[in-house]
This record gives sequence, C-alpha cells and structure tokens, in this order.
Amino acid sequence: MGWRVHVLITTAMALVLALQAAAQQTEASAGFDLQGTLSGMVAASTGTSDPPSDSYSAVGGLRLMLYPTWKLSRHWTVSGAYQLVTRQYYYSSFETRGQGVRGSIVQGTLRYSQVWNDASLQVRAGELPTAFGAFPLRYDDRDNALVDLPMQYGYYGSLATLGALTGVQADVTWKKLDGRVQFTNSSPANPRSVFGNGQYVNWAGGGGYTIRQGLRIGASGYRGPYLDRESPYFHHGEASPRDLPGSGVGVEAEWGRGHWNVRGEWQRFVMAYKVIPTFHERAGYVEVERTLGPRWYGAARYGDLVADYAGRTDAVETVLGFRPGVGQIVKLSFETSREVKSGEIDRTVAVQFVTAIHPAFFARH
Repeated sequence: MGWRVHVLITTAMALVLALQAAAQQTEASAGFDLQGTLSGMVAASTGTSDPPSDSYSAVGGLRLMLYPTWKLSRHWTVSGAYQLVTRQYYYSSFETRGQGVRGSIVQGTLRYSQVWNDASLQVRAGELPTAFGAFPLRYDDRDNALVDLPMQYGYYGSLATLGALTGVQADVTWKKLDGRVQFTNSSPANPRSVFGNGQYVNWAGGGGYTIRQGLRIGASGYRGPYLDRESPYFHHGEASPRDLPGSGVGVEAEWGRGHWNVRGEWQRFVMAYKVIPTFHERAGYVEVERTLGPRWYGAARYGDLVADYAGRTDAVETVLGFRPGVGQIVKLSFETSREVKSGEIDRTVAVQFVTAIHPAFFARH
C-alpha cells in the first residue's frame, strides 16, 4: 500500500477524532452524534493471480465507515453513512490492479418518524440503500459475521447494489407485520448519480411477518429501467433504456434461538433486451452463526449464482470469530469459490480486524 493511502487514512482518522471532540464540547445540546467503524484486512488469494496460476498472492486494505446523526427533534433526524475504502478491500476487486482510496455516501437522509403503541411510521428522503433484499441492512463489518459478501450484492457491477440510490422511502410496522416502499432515481442494478445521465424512476419494496420472536419471513422486489446509453451492456441498435425494464424478486428468512442464528435469501433477476435475448440470473445463500463462548463464535455461508452465458458459481466461506473487547471483532476466514462451467477454483484466506469508534451519545432526547 502506497504512502498516499496511509496519509489519507491517517487524515480521515484524525478528522473523526476531531469531529467527535468538537461534538462533545459544542454540539451535545443539539443532539449530534458521530459513530464509526474501522476495519483492516489482510488476505492471501489465488483469485489475485492470472489464470491458470494456482499460487496465492497477498492483498490488504482498510475501510472506514462514519455515521453522523443530528437529532433535530423527537420526530425529525438527519443521518448519514459515509464510506472510505482502499482498493482491493472487497473480494470482488482482487483481480483489479493498482492502489487508491475511494469515498462514497452510503446513506444521507432527512427522516421523520412516529411511534404508537403497536405501530410505527418512518419516512426518509435523500441518499438511500436499496429496499430490495435483507443483506443491505448488514453492510457494516460489525454486522456481517463473515468477511465476504453474498455474490449478488456489491458496490460495483452487481444486480443488488449496496451503494446509495437517490429517492424517498416509507417504512411501516403494525404488530408483527413490517413493510417498506421506495422510489429512486435509478435501478439497484445500475445506481446513477443524481447529477448524471440515464436516470429513470424505479420502485422497490418488501415486507415481512415475525412469526414469533427470533423467526421472521419476508419478500421483496424491484422494477424499472436499468440501463443507460453509456453502459457497456447497452448494445448498438438496442431500444431506448426507458423501454427495457429490469426486475428482481426475492424471499428471505431469519431464525435465531439460543446460541444459533440462521439467515437466508433466494432471488431471481430478469434484465430485458430487444436485440439480444433477455438476461436471467438466480442467486441465493444460507448463513449459519453459532456462539461458541463468551468471546468466540463460528459462522459459515454457502451461496450460489446461476447466470445466462456465465453458468453457475458457488462459494463456501467459514469464519472463526473472536471479540477481544467491546465493539471489536477479529475474524479468521477461509473461502472456496468455484466456477462450475470452467472448473476454475479460487481459495482465499483472510484475517479481518473490526473496531467501533466511540459510543453513541445524545445530550437531548
């Protein structure tokens, strides 16, 4: 990692500490809070080598998440999530070359909330995570028991983005039911900047039912134009992007009891074309986590993805986790990924350290 990366990360950390101190001294009465997560990872993977090489190469990276929150009143809140990540931090970037740091807004919203005895309403506007799927609620490394991401999710080139979409969303709960609906400026399959070209209104939504404490089932979907004319997937002679809808549907389940937690999703995507056949993709995963002791846990995830032309890819990741202190996690991970059609197998061993940056505080409630 080059010296420029170290300088940028050090500067970012200094800024976090300075903002936190300033908030404690001058903003506490206004209800300002700043939290964060700092993650570091070192990995050895065959996926970083040029095929057909089966040798391991080492990569590493840092990721900083900042969560500023300004509570304006009992009902109104301004909140955000900002990500600063070095190149080759995510497994999906292992085959890329070069170094660098990229910053992006993951969330930035004005939120109104209202709570009743057995119901609640929340309306948000601004930069939002997609309402499709369940994993976007666990994009922070503190909330992800493993190191890698499910194959259908990611920040670049995925059919279910973990990045931000500009729009508005309403969330409601009533007793054991929950629901959400979202309208955005672009598709989760091709997130567009609010200042960029190729923006088309998309909708996403979902809901669930908590059968009993610890057991919830749900479903979600999205639909809308997904291409723009500058996209590498927009072919010459193709119809207007506004006439080419992309859609995703999925089901999800989560169960937790005692030392066990089990989560899973299954999703199907359809990307419409006129001059070439419509593209289909199916993806799913099952994730199991078990507490082994006061500070130890084990976790595993099996996932597969089946796409037209590319065929099937499956992956198995196992993690042994240790919590050395409050808000800290050390994860030792081993993952095997296989492309069934070509027979190519990639193996990755990684160590990730995650630590929270300062607890939350509010001077006024």
